[in-house]
Order: sequence, then C-alpha cells, then structure tokens
Amino acid sequence: MSFEIRFSPKAIITFDEIITQLNQRWGDKFVKKFKDKVSYSLDNIIETPFLYPIAPENIELRKCVLHKNCSMFYRVNNNIIEIIYFWDNRQDPLILPLFSI
Repeated sequence: MSFEIRFSPKAIITFDEIITQLNQRWGDKFVKKFKDKVSYSLDNIIETPFLYPIAPENIELRKCVLHKNCSMFYRVNNNIIEIIYFWDNRQDPLILPLFSI
C-alpha cells in the first residue's frame, strides 16, 4: 500500500516554532541535522506506518521521538499519514492532550 504524508496546520506551526528556536540557540548546522532527522523519520513512517509506538498521551496518535527534546505525533488513516504536531518534550506534559485532534 502506498502512503501519503500530510501536515496539519498545527504541525506546520509547531515545526516552524521548533526550527526558529533551534536556529536561535544552535544555528543553521543544527537545524539542518534536525530537518534531516525529520526527513529520515518520515521516510521510515511511509515504509512502516506503525513503526513508532502509540502515544501514551493520546491513544489515537503515534509518537516518534526525533530527539530527546522533540517528538512528532502522527496518525494513520487508511493510506494517509497525518502529521498532527511537533512537541518540545521539555514542555509541561499536562498541556499535550489539549492539542489532540
């Protein structure tokens, strides 16, 4: 089965926020490494959509830990993989369910 990746509006916003923060703190080189990690993870998800575990914060989502400080949440619906949002793992975890689908 062929899968298509789509980004929710919240995913685009949270990705941009994380990129901005990384660029300010660590510079372009670190941003490139992070983007490469995201790309690599997306390739893995396309090949094996259920590779990453169900998120304990929301059982409708799967959680891909990109870095100890950042995770990507997504769901699989038929042949569509929807990236829901990116999450700075240092944030208050009680806020996380509020960003659910």
